[in-house]
Amino acid sequence: MPVYKNVNKKFFNIWTSEMAYVLGFFAADGYITVNKRGGQYWGIQIIDKNLLEEIKKVIGSEHAIGCKKGKENESTLYRLQIGSIEICDALRGLGFSEKKTNNMTLPGVPEEYVGDFIRGYFDGDGNVWVGKNNARRERSVDTILVMFTSCSESFLQSLKQRLILKGLKGGSLYSLKEGYFRLSLSVQDSLKLFEIMYNNSTSESLYLKRKKDVFEQFIAMRP
Repeated sequence: MPVYKNVNKKFFNIWTSEMAYVLGFFAADGYITVNKRGGQYWGIQIIDKNLLEEIKKVIGSEHAIGCKKGKENESTLYRLQIGSIEICDALRGLGFSEKKTNNMTLPGVPEEYVGDFIRGYFDGDGNVWVGKNNARRERSVDTILVMFTSCSESFLQSLKQRLILKGLKGGSLYSLKEGYFRLSLSVQDSLKLFEIMYNNSTSESLYLKRKKDVFEQFIAMRP
């Protein structure tokens, strides 16, 4: 049986909310690999099994999800890997290659699906934190901070420009260390991002609840 049987091989050829989200997640935690015999595979490896099950469902896959238990304090990793030349070629056409980590580019996502793509990337390589600003001072205030990380500075620069087009100020892009970059958003930009990622999507099952909950926690704290 071919390893790509029972997969929607046209999934990455037609823009939908689901396709945009999965593509965003793939940009963060996905890979393409070619073995010595010329077999081509694409996959996603994450710690959130439930989300991977949802991704598996929307791409029409019946493949088993692999499991790699972490050592000591490491999290268990779950992997969905599918062999398909057609899908790998489609991903290459969207700007992803076998060595996408450092040279990844932002694909031309249609405007109506930008929020879904960003939510996918955020669930993979984004972070949201809620806490006290100037916690050691007498008048500390609640604050929220959103960050995107990548080894590709050009990808984050392009992401920043798309966010500006969506009404954000754009945030601060800087290097944490050689080959590792971060895009950080202010409180107002973080709240605007929440609207973009969650309020206009038709993909109701494709998001990490624990990250969305942090946004909603902060919104509930505001007067």
